[in-house]
Parts: sequence; C-alpha cells; structure tokens
Amino acid sequence: MAKKRDYYEVLGVSKSATDEEIKKAYRKLAKKYHPDMNKDNPQAEELFKEVTESYNVLSDKEKRKLYDQFGHAAFDEGAGQGAYGNSTAGGFGGQGFGGGSFHFRGNPGGSYQEFHYTGDENLDDIFDGIFGGGFKSSGFGGKGFGHGVHSTGFGDAEDLFGGRSGRSRAREGEDVLAKVEVTFDEAALGADKVIRFRSPDGTDQSLQVHIPAGIDSGQKIRLKGKGMPGVNGGEAGNLLLEVTVQDKPGFERKGMDLYTTVEIPFETAALGGEAIVPTLTGKVSCKIKEGTQSGTKIRLKGKGIVSMKNPSQKGDEYAVIQIRVPKHLSPDAKQKLTEYAKAAS
Repeated sequence: MAKKRDYYEVLGVSKSATDEEIKKAYRKLAKKYHPDMNKDNPQAEELFKEVTESYNVLSDKEKRKLYDQFGHAAFDEGAGQGAYGNSTAGGFGGQGFGGGSFHFRGNPGGSYQEFHYTGDENLDDIFDGIFGGGFKSSGFGGKGFGHGVHSTGFGDAEDLFGGRSGRSRAREGEDVLAKVEVTFDEAALGADKVIRFRSPDGTDQSLQVHIPAGIDSGQKIRLKGKGMPGVNGGEAGNLLLEVTVQDKPGFERKGMDLYTTVEIPFETAALGGEAIVPTLTGKVSCKIKEGTQSGTKIRLKGKGIVSMKNPSQKGDEYAVIQIRVPKHLSPDAKQKLTEYAKAAS
C-alpha cells in the first residue's frame, strides 16, 4: 500500500496555515482535479480524493489537532487506544463519552462536519444534526449510549464506529455567474441563440440558450446543472447568465412600455392626416388629429414589451410627435404661408 502524503503537502500549505488559507487551497485544487473536469485523466479522481481527504482533516479543528500530534496514525485502525482512548462502539459503555470530542477514525475524509461533545448534550439531537436525520439511535439514554446503535439510510454501526470507511456527504456544486449581451429585439420578443462565455476553469464554452421575451438588463437566466460540478455525487450548481440589453436606435424602453419619436410635416399637424409609426413587429399607420402639437403622445395599446411573468400582458408603445418645419420654401409656398399668417391673425 502506497505511503500517504502529508496532508499539508497535498494542499500546498504550511503547518501554520489559517483556516481561510486551507479552504482557498482546497477550492483551487478541487476544481483542478474534479473528475468531471478531467474525464480524460484517470489519475485526477485519485488526486481529487487525496485533496478532499486532506481538507476534511485540516479544516476540522479536532481532527487537525490529532493529526498534528499523531500524524496519519491518529486515524489508522487500532490507533484508538494509543492516540485518543478507546473509541470503538462497544468501548463507550453505558455511562456516555465522559467528555471530550468524538470523530470517525475509519475515514478521516468521510465528513465535512465538526463534532464536539462535552457530556452535556443529548446525543440524539447531535446525531440528527450531523447526519441530517439519517441516523437513529436506540437506548442512548440522553447522555450515554446504554445499548447498541442502529442507523437508517446511512450504513450500520460498524460503518460509523468500526473499521470500515464512512461515507462523505454529497454537496451541491457552486453556482457560476456569467454575463451575456442580447439585442433589443431578442430581449423584447424572445429568441434562441448560442452564447459564448468563459467557464471558471478558463475554457471557452458555448451553449444554446432561450432568451425569454420581456427580459431586461440586470436580470438573470438560470441554467440548472450548468455550474460547478458537485462533490461526492452532489448535484452540479447552476449557471446564472446576467443579461445586458443593447440599445436600439429610435426606441427607448421604460419598464414594459416603449417610446419612439415620429416626425410629421407642418401641414399634417395643422390639417390632420396620417403618420407611419414603427413598432417591434412592423410599421403601423396612426391617425393625426387636426391641430396636433409637438410633443403630443399617441398611445398604441399592446405594442410594448410582454410581461415575463404573464405572457398575456403587454405594455404600450407611445409615439411622441415632433413637427418637422421645412428649411427651404419656394417663393410660391412663402407667399401662401404669408397669406395664411395674415388670415390667421
């Protein structure tokens, strides 16, 4: 059997490393060697296990203290008598632990939880906290074991207190945040597009993503299971795409409403008529009332942005009228305009 490497050496930290330094080193190496990120490297899984085992010991104050004192021998089979007292299930007897701390010697990397026992706690409550309700005790009698140990959904007593390795708790992978730009129309109408982003391991990734109609800048699209891989069989995290919507000339978005500016000739504003207004789905003709003033808003009901929560709801579009004054008039046009000014005064 190959000799185990020093846990500090595995993580690349000194023996005086802080908890934060140990955690940072583990996260970096766990990402580097995770099997899901190294499918073509069969050695990565073993390295990942070695890194995880090292972290599980050094991140636990009690385990780290034992390791610093006794090395790997603190967790070897048969080391209980010399290193930290009688620790087999039968050795607890009917009077309880007698204070101190309890840990798994079968597999030092088998849990991420710290467990400290002073002799005053109710063991049923403690084990429920450690194993999330998966462990059930029989005859603990409050502070002492009294009678045997039974487990449901987490192996048997030998798994927990004997020589066999315990099971590591599954942990969900971390969420990953990435930014993506979409066009004004893609955000307003919805679209399926291929987006490209850089993953946490530094590789360029491509995904086909559905852009929901009505999304706005700052909102996020959640892609389940596309984040960091889970640990010990846990589900992968999520990929969160933070959306930035590009501008579109001629349109301004305010919530679910749209605003656009429409120029009309002076004579149309004075006499009335029609104007062509662009919308997201094409151009429409709008009636212009006689005497329309510059700045007048014409409401186009339902021509705005759809609601992400309720597709049956849509905002409105407002066409803001701007009167176009001619820069050059023919002599005949000037004469007629002068006659109009005299008649209107």
